[in-house]
Order: sequence, then structure tokens, then C-alpha cells
Amino acid sequence: MESYLNQIANLEIVLKSKSSDHFFDEVKALNPEILVADLDLGNDSMTGMEVAQELKIPVFFASVNTADYIEDIENLKRDTEICVDHITKPYKEEQFVKSFKRFLQEVNFFSPPQYVSLDFNKKKNKILIDDIVYLCANKNESNNKQIYFINRAPASLIDFSFTKMEEKGLLKSQFVTIHKAFRVNKKYLKHYHSKTSTVEIHIFDVTDKTKCHQLPVSENKQPVIRKMLRHPL
Repeated sequence: MESYLNQIANLEIVLKSKSSDHFFDEVKALNPEILVADLDLGNDSMTGMEVAQELKIPVFFASVNTADYIEDIENLKRDTEICVDHITKPYKEEQFVKSFKRFLQEVNFFSPPQYVSLDFNKKKNKILIDDIVYLCANKNESNNKQIYFINRAPASLIDFSFTKMEEKGLLKSQFVTIHKAFRVNKKYLKHYHSKTSTVEIHIFDVTDKTKCHQLPVSENKQPVIRKMLRHPL
């Protein structure tokens, strides 16, 4: 499953476990958005279904015995109001990838909008995370950052540190570091240009129009970005 999941763009595996004990020891610090699990965990004290019932986040089951759990799967989806889907083993890579991409579309469709409160223009602003394209360091003011959007003019973030992004609600699962000076919303990464070592994005600029823009990717971040955008060497 790990190798199949790695075929999907903008997806990051933050934790993999072979036992429920290890999983629950680690998962609270990571805040994953989706669970992928087998229903039969062998000699474990829990089943994949019980792990999903405990965690209560969107779950995709990949198991040889999904038919035995159909009623439980339907109950989980209804009672917890989360996205739940499954695929039955054996399956081919193409079948898994197509099924999981369709599941991601469902998760994105039903996910509630996420907002953060950010301090710019001398006041607090409630911002939809999906509207943020990227953040960059301000060369003249180290404590401040510039923030760029898809639907409004850029602004200055006051007293903002990249090291505290997650405290502000801007998670690593949403924003990727492409350079020490740039943090980009994965949603807006469009294309990697190998000749210039840049990524292509679109932003709303001062002319009140959306324009194409390119940001530099540092050498040590290039393998990550190539993998995310499925770009060859």
C-alpha cells in the first residue's frame, strides 16, 4: 500500500504502523488527515475497524475480507459522519490508485472549510487556508513575512515565524518548504521547471488579476518537489 500511495501527488505518509499500540503512541503528535488500514491486523489486540472507530477520521480500508465488515463499514460512515471507503484484496496498483483518488475527492468535497487567524495590516484577519498560495520571508524585516493569496492582494504578516506555522494552524500536511524563504500551499503547486529549478504557481497580484509566478526551489528540496509533482530527473 505504501508504494501505491506514493504514486499519488500531494500525498504524504506521516506514520506507518504494524500494531495498534505503536500507532496510538505516535498518532496524536502527528494529526493525520486520513487513515488507510487493513481490517485484519493479525494477532493485534484490535481490528482495523476498531482503530478507525477510535480515531474518527476519514478511513480507506484495504483488506481481503471487506465483505465480512460491510455492515460495520456502513455503520461507521453513518454514525461518525466521516468519509469511509474500501477496496478488496487482491487488487492491482491501477485499481488501488483510482479508488483512492476517488476517495480523496469525496474527502475534499465534504471537508469543512478551514480558517486561521493571522495578524497583518495591524489587525487580526480570519483567512481561509485554501485562499493562501504561499508565504515568504521579508528581506527587510526578519520578524515579518509576506503572504500571497489566490483571490486578494498580498499582505505583510506581523511578527510571524516559520517555526510557529503549525501553532497558527498552517500545518506541514498543507504547506511544503521549497526553500528556506518560502512555504507553499501544496494545493497550488502546478509544475516544476527543472531548467530553472523553480515551481510554477498562480497568485492574485496588485493589478487585481491572477498571474503565473515562479518560485525558486533549493537544491536539497528538489527531490521532494519532483516526487510530489511526479517530475522526472
